[in-house]
Amino acid sequence: MKMDRRVWLQKHILAMVYVMGILFGVMVLRYAWLQLVAGDELSERMRSQVGYDLAIQSPRGTITDRNGREMAVSLMTKSLYIDPNHVSDPDALASDLAPLINMPEQEILDDISAGGGFVWVKRHMEHDEYEAVRKMVREKSYTDCVGFRDEAKRYYPNDILGANVLGFVGTDDKGLDGIEQGLDGLLKGEVKEKYLTTDRQNRPILDSIFSSQRQYKGEYCKNVELTLDAGIQFIVEQELDRAMAENNPQAITCVVMNPKTGEVLAMASRPSYNPNSFYDYSPEVWKNRAVSFIYEPGSTFKSVVAAAALQEKVVSPNQVFVDPGYVMVSGRRIQNWSGTSFGTVTFTDVVKQSLNTGFAQVGLRLGAQKLTDYAKLFGFGMPTGIELPGEEGGLLFNPDDMRDSDVATMAIGQSIAVTPLQLVTAMSAIANDGVLLKPHIVKTITNVDGSIYEEKGTTEVRRTIESATDKTLVGLLEQVVASGGGKKAAVKGYRIAGKTGTAQKIRPDGSGYMEGHYIASFCGFAPVEDPQLTVLVMIDDPGTGNYYGGQIAAPVASRIFTQLFRYLHIEPSSDPFAGMESKAKPSAKTQKSYSGTVPDGKVVVPDFSGKSMREAAQLAADRGLNCDPDGSGYAVSQSIAPNTLVDKGTTVTVQFKSQ
Repeated sequence: MKMDRRVWLQKHILAMVYVMGILFGVMVLRYAWLQLVAGDELSERMRSQVGYDLAIQSPRGTITDRNGREMAVSLMTKSLYIDPNHVSDPDALASDLAPLINMPEQEILDDISAGGGFVWVKRHMEHDEYEAVRKMVREKSYTDCVGFRDEAKRYYPNDILGANVLGFVGTDDKGLDGIEQGLDGLLKGEVKEKYLTTDRQNRPILDSIFSSQRQYKGEYCKNVELTLDAGIQFIVEQELDRAMAENNPQAITCVVMNPKTGEVLAMASRPSYNPNSFYDYSPEVWKNRAVSFIYEPGSTFKSVVAAAALQEKVVSPNQVFVDPGYVMVSGRRIQNWSGTSFGTVTFTDVVKQSLNTGFAQVGLRLGAQKLTDYAKLFGFGMPTGIELPGEEGGLLFNPDDMRDSDVATMAIGQSIAVTPLQLVTAMSAIANDGVLLKPHIVKTITNVDGSIYEEKGTTEVRRTIESATDKTLVGLLEQVVASGGGKKAAVKGYRIAGKTGTAQKIRPDGSGYMEGHYIASFCGFAPVEDPQLTVLVMIDDPGTGNYYGGQIAAPVASRIFTQLFRYLHIEPSSDPFAGMESKAKPSAKTQKSYSGTVPDGKVVVPDFSGKSMREAAQLAADRGLNCDPDGSGYAVSQSIAPNTLVDKGTTVTVQFKSQ
């Protein structure tokens, strides 16, 4: 009996072992299935039940001027997306969303019909839109198919100020123009993935941790401090707006530079745009003309030609030239702006009056090779390397391919194409004792913690001409403003040196010049005894009929200089040329009318009343006088009364007014 019971127990124990083994095997197989086959799916399901992934966007780096004034900042905004795979009633969702985000229902339905697990509906929502949508999503239980993501939105607090320098940013935090594009890799914000644990109502646990995560500032994006001065930029842009109204040109560009450091203090163009709504403007307006527009500089380039001629000793300030009014070079006629002869003049007069005939002769003395070499020395023919995208290098002839006519026209600022930045950089080299500096518009780049990532300093490129030569050249350019063609750029009490320019525009296809279309410009620096500012004003295709640089660009430069002297607290200095004009051009009130035989070397001043500018210049030339026009239209007065006996070569200022 005991044996039977023992056998029975053994059988039951063995059966239990088999059952437990089977159950254990099933459990192992189930565990293996859950871990190896369905593990990822279950893990993801658990994560979605107890929390969710959050992409945290850091703001884009800030751009400021040299004084810390914000010019471009980023704020965090909410962007709305939909998961089409989990939308049960597209029509209802579209109907509920449309009025809250000001979008057509059909556009939302089109987004949902795209399918997939993610589609943007509206980027960078306004805060009131976000609050309204969030409330609706909770009330109507759209949480499984509608969501929000943080994105940085770029703002330009000064609107149009500095727009062509700053550029703008697209919807994906990508810089698309200007500094925003040039330094996009440094400025761009970062995205960091975070997993948030939530309660049953899908609320993040530990709100304090969540809040700190939302304030993520990034670890690698940089802040940029520009060399621009917002105050100077404002002054310049205000004057450009005034010049646009006065001259009705196609465009105006101005650059202000510190000649001792190469820092760009202001850079502006008109027309311009508001980068906060860049999409409302033509892409042509987005361009920074200071670096991307090339043109024939005209007589402003004669500063470089004079520098080369003085350095190579092919001329001296007092060397005498005979101006026949025009010269023929390789079958091409090159004449003065007035179309008349100025007679016997010195090289100083050639520079002051910007005589094409004299500079053509100087260019031929230098030759193609030397003329081109000096152009390159002053930075023409290649990009300057400034931290702005889209910079052009300009155009220079190959000296071996140049005919005499090409050399002569290059010497008067034609047959060469430059950018405004190249020209103001070259003039700054003259202001800086002949030393060319690399222009820069970025001052400092800093890390998120405020430490210095990169600091831009003054970079010397090379010496262009000797110091003694430079001083002579500066003296000539100062007389241009004191008593020559650039006198409308003068500011009382300050010594200013510079050069005006008037150049006919080239046809877009390069097949010649456009009749009646010109570029007027002035480029100069001040104060001469301690240069702190170089200013270029370029007026493209003025629509008023007056297109001479000395008449329309120089006054704009004068107004800019005047305000900048006050803004920067630059003290006035004595003017060594003060009174020069009053001695050379006696007042009509002090001169007596002359009648009788005219002695040798003397001439009688004619009456210019009612004459056009060209007729007055021709009449003056016929009498052996120099005509210095002021204004436009027809002559209404003159500095020396008619029938006054004066020396040959005397300059008569003739006032012109439109009738």
